Amino acid sequence: MNDRTAPRTATEKIVARHAPGWTAAEPPRGGDFVSIRPRHVMTHDNTSAVIPKFQSLAGPDAAIFDPTQPVIAIDHDIQNHTPENLGKYAAIRRFAESHNLRYYPPGRGIAHQVMIEEGFVRPGDLIVGSDSHSTMYGALAALGTPVVRTDAAAIWATGETWWAIPPRVRVTLTGRLSAGSTGKDIILTLCRIFHQGEALNAALEFAGDGVASLSIDDRMTIANMSTEWGALAAWFPFDETLRDWLLARPAAGAAAGWAEIDRLWNSRDSFSPDPDAPYDRELTLDLTTVTPHVTGPNNVWRSRAAAEIETEQIRINKAYLMSCVNARLSDLEAAAAVFGDTRRVAPGVEFYIAAASATIEEQARARGIWQRLINAGAIALPSGCGACIGLGRGTLRPGEVGISATNRNYEGRMGARDADCYLASPAVVAESAIRGVIAAPRHANTPPSHLAPRGTALSRTTTAPLTAAPRPIIDGFPAVIRGRSIILTRDNIDTDGIYGKDVTYRDDITRAEQGRYALLNYDPAFQTTALPGDILIAGRNFGTGSSREQAATALQSRGIAAIIAASMSQTFQRNAFNNGVLALECPSLADVLTARAADTPDTRTLTGPDLTIDFAAGIIRALEREFRFTPLSEVAQRLIVAGGFENLIRDQIAAKHGVLA
Repeated sequence: MNDRTAPRTATEKIVARHAPGWTAAEPPRGGDFVSIRPRHVMTHDNTSAVIPKFQSLAGPDAAIFDPTQPVIAIDHDIQNHTPENLGKYAAIRRFAESHNLRYYPPGRGIAHQVMIEEGFVRPGDLIVGSDSHSTMYGALAALGTPVVRTDAAAIWATGETWWAIPPRVRVTLTGRLSAGSTGKDIILTLCRIFHQGEALNAALEFAGDGVASLSIDDRMTIANMSTEWGALAAWFPFDETLRDWLLARPAAGAAAGWAEIDRLWNSRDSFSPDPDAPYDRELTLDLTTVTPHVTGPNNVWRSRAAAEIETEQIRINKAYLMSCVNARLSDLEAAAAVFGDTRRVAPGVEFYIAAASATIEEQARARGIWQRLINAGAIALPSGCGACIGLGRGTLRPGEVGISATNRNYEGRMGARDADCYLASPAVVAESAIRGVIAAPRHANTPPSHLAPRGTALSRTTTAPLTAAPRPIIDGFPAVIRGRSIILTRDNIDTDGIYGKDVTYRDDITRAEQGRYALLNYDPAFQTTALPGDILIAGRNFGTGSSREQAATALQSRGIAAIIAASMSQTFQRNAFNNGVLALECPSLADVLTARAADTPDTRTLTGPDLTIDFAAGIIRALEREFRFTPLSEVAQRLIVAGGFENLIRDQIAAKHGVLA
């Protein structure tokens, strides 16, 4: 699998363009740990946490290594006008101005949309962002992937950070969507059908004749929400549709813009997959079978046709058309078309709208779309994240039901833990707001296939994922760890459950204090059950969701000695390693221990047996049995020994060495 002369995927080619030290004769391949120098690194409200990390690494008066790399766009908590939050925003702006960095203030738009509108994303580029939805940049044939706050600080200080090239998965789309179906329905369908880890921690590359029929807005929706599917990147090809879209942008009117697009078009083979490039998995979806879908409640894996769920007459209290996934002009147009000139929001329903950017809101106003929605009863919010992440006006109260065109409906994310939230396309959200129940748009041309058994239109060809060879233990790394296990009984525990939105953007909470908030949104009983030195056991897809660093550091603060999961989000694991937290996968052990909850299905946290983790042998001993796991890579071990990435970078800056050299 690591033959340097073999054909390459788009992911491998783009990484090679941004990986110092690798040559054309020795290009990086899937599974390699590389030092990357991204074209840009995006931060938003979390910039306030990146600044002190950068100053700790490089010095309080140090200059940004490459001022063209950072892009700062404030978007998350912009409805918070307290002196503390306004002061935080002012400090970020002063820092950006003093270092001559690109800065976009509150109200300009959601960072991902701003990145695209301002031309920071180009085909063939590697773009990272301190936010999990940085996968959206793949819609423009770039490699967009999330990093974490510590990585952002390291890039500011050195221009580089580390990355492991993930498993490569090709997703072939065939056919065309039927009228009424959208890119949102595609990604919801993919999450429903392929929910057994096929996309987890993978770099997706979309292909097939179905791609050409998708608008760039649809591609942005799919790429954006691929992180909910578990992916680390979602690349779409540079085809004629994208070329025409780039040429139509206002920025392309200048001669330099036209010339740059033409140059990229002529060089697209250098960042497109070779015809016979090897992939670790192959997935196929027939777009003709995709229908308007609704996902939930409180879970992105449970999805049904909107026409089917409509029969249950599920009443709603709130509806939302906002976020970086579905609040572009085409989304607002789709919702306005459902309302027409006469239909109105149902009594007792609150329908909130917020454009993905100020530019999009201006366009919607100019076309009369915005006013049509307001006249129908919509409640306008400023362009930003807002209720999508449970901040500001309109969040779900206890017992309420909401349907949203956002990208996440995790328990408690958009409000109360005991509220129910469903996801759907803008048209389904609009129809539901009008009728007061979850409903499919009446104008949609829903094909008969929505009544067929689920999954019949899909084929799956899966090859075994890459497995790492056993590795020696480096000096200073613990050979053995022992402790009591504490078991989390649910799969798909997300970062909102581990460290809630109410405290994520509070800079007054120190790392030492973060532990008191750990897993409160998942199970308040964890706080009274967990003891310092415990080894946390979790099921599949642990740590899915956002890239918030506190999901790892709060568990560290609570005294958790190590984290073992059946599988986990690589972004969460990255946060763990970057902060010196041991996090590894051992599905056989996790399956045995989480099965102990079968007799107590309502219990979310259990104490378990004592464990011994033998890193030298690659074995965990528990219940008089042995469970094998893949030893941690040398890079991960070095991060643990150093006490985290910041210490490692600080030492390397002092020694004038490169990142992970």
